[in-house]
Amino acid sequence: MILVTGGTGLVGSHLLYALVKAGHSVRAIHRRESSFDAVKKVFSYRQDGPALYQKIEWQEANLLDIMQLEVAFKDILRVYHCAACISFDPKKYNLLRKTNITGTANIVNMALTHNIDKLCYVSSIASLGQRNSKGVINEESEWNPDQKHSVYSISKYGAEMEVWRASQASKTVESSLSEDTPLIVA
Repeated sequence: MILVTGGTGLVGSHLLYALVKAGHSVRAIHRRESSFDAVKKVFSYRQDGPALYQKIEWQEANLLDIMQLEVAFKDILRVYHCAACISFDPKKYNLLRKTNITGTANIVNMALTHNIDKLCYVSSIASLGQRNSKGVINEESEWNPDQKHSVYSISKYGAEMEVWRASQASKTVESSLSEDTPLIVA
């Protein structure tokens, strides 16, 4: 079974449609206060959408609640981590850190603990740093902590570091594992 975080969001709802359309068994987590209106609307644009929406197993879980995540991770083989808090308001810095960094650390720890085959993390260009000399931001852009970054950028960069931690933790045990052993991929 596949677990999707952030399934009620823009990226997550489109991903859910693609996964259930492809025939995958999917569980999506949502917060208690989540609205399903946006995801239902995404599914409503497709003729088969309403029927496919019914195939999603919804599980209430907050990224910051380990006990809820334990339940959500039961029988999961792959994880698509799409959940995030998006804001550029400096007053929301603590919320962004909790959701984007601590929440991602919790997903990473669960993935490592539950021997998840694949962990796919949805990030943001905001985590890549500043433009290079050609005015381009890409995966080769360097993050300079001394430069001014938005609170959102800082939180997404921190979340990426958690995902990289998972990939490195997987590599440290890789040499002692068989070819069929699941590993986290960043």
